[in-house]
Amino acid sequence: MLDIKFIRENKELVAEAARKKRIAFAVEELVAADDLRRALLKVVEDKRAEQNRVGEQIANAKDDAKRKALSEAMRLLKKGLQEDEEHLKQAMQKWQALMLLVPNVPDMSVPEGASEEDNKELRAWGERPQFSFEPKSHIELMKAHGMVDFERGTKVHGFRGYFIMGDGALLSWAVWNYARNFFLKKDFVPFITPAIVKKEHFFGTGHLPSGAEDLYETQDHDFLSGTAEVPMMAYHADEVLKKEELPKRYLAFSPCYRREAGSHGKDTKGLVRVHEFYKLEQIVLCEASHAESVRIHEELNRNTEEFIESLGLPYRQLSISTGDLKAAHVKSYDTELWVPSEGKYREIASASYYRDFQTRRFNIRYDNGGVKRYAHSLNATAIPTPRVLVALIENNQRADGSIAIPKAIVPYFGKEEIK
Repeated sequence: MLDIKFIRENKELVAEAARKKRIAFAVEELVAADDLRRALLKVVEDKRAEQNRVGEQIANAKDDAKRKALSEAMRLLKKGLQEDEEHLKQAMQKWQALMLLVPNVPDMSVPEGASEEDNKELRAWGERPQFSFEPKSHIELMKAHGMVDFERGTKVHGFRGYFIMGDGALLSWAVWNYARNFFLKKDFVPFITPAIVKKEHFFGTGHLPSGAEDLYETQDHDFLSGTAEVPMMAYHADEVLKKEELPKRYLAFSPCYRREAGSHGKDTKGLVRVHEFYKLEQIVLCEASHAESVRIHEELNRNTEEFIESLGLPYRQLSISTGDLKAAHVKSYDTELWVPSEGKYREIASASYYRDFQTRRFNIRYDNGGVKRYAHSLNATAIPTPRVLVALIENNQRADGSIAIPKAIVPYFGKEEIK
């Protein structure tokens, strides 16, 4: 959420941000709603002050006639105040709804474009494997080695259901344990987060209102989280931190749930796009400094790159264009792994920063020499499973159908190959 004062003073900048992000948002409509909110708030405050003044007069009235007249005036004042308070309530609701639609302002370095087709490739790393045979898909390989069961997964869960088992389960645990040790060397505090999170916190991160169709809702109107970012941002909601505590650096592990409502017909088979998965996420709260946000953003992104490089997996890095950038983001990178059976790169991780967009909604501040300032927030994927298994297995397959295990995770997996 942007500060309303900033929005009013920078209407053209906010309108341009909406245009770049291809978001239909009328700044003037918000300003008009804010004008009405302010006017009604003054009316209500003035009438409340008048009510207090008349109340004192009634208490000090010496004769019944004057007291009676003042009481009648108080009755009419209360009636008018109730009507104005209701008008203010309605104006506040409209203003708050519009405030939630205001997009964050993208950084000047973000490439402008209309969609994901305009995302800019920054670099590619690693050699794509050159096979002397037709590479098999992760589905074929994992089925052949008893690592996955999609049929029973569908029977139990439904569409996109799966069971990871045998060496598939052991490989998943190996990735988790290796990732845990790898990222904890980067000065993070480890967390395991709740998966069921109050609805209000999804508005805080910006996953609501626009992302509602991708969330699973409980009968209590809470939601299942699709990323540890949501509970970890809520962790410090309504708190004032000490400046010396910053940056707060968290490595959070969580089950994740996404309906994939906008992906009908895409990746209907395999482990690329599933409803439930597990993820390690990097989350940071830092001082309200653009330079610090940029520095940490690059660091978190590089952490993920280093992890992938340690597994020897070919990847490429994208800078997300304005048309593909989420409303809350200032800037984002996507990391994509090479998938041999498809002959293309597929997303595995993203890294984003928000300045104080999220922390204003969560009311997360820090004491800066007696002045309270909203912190800046950042997050980046460390690694998700089972999606990483797709590239890990396909890139390390052999002609005889066996799968080589990257040296970095052999100590966690217990053997050098699956055969």
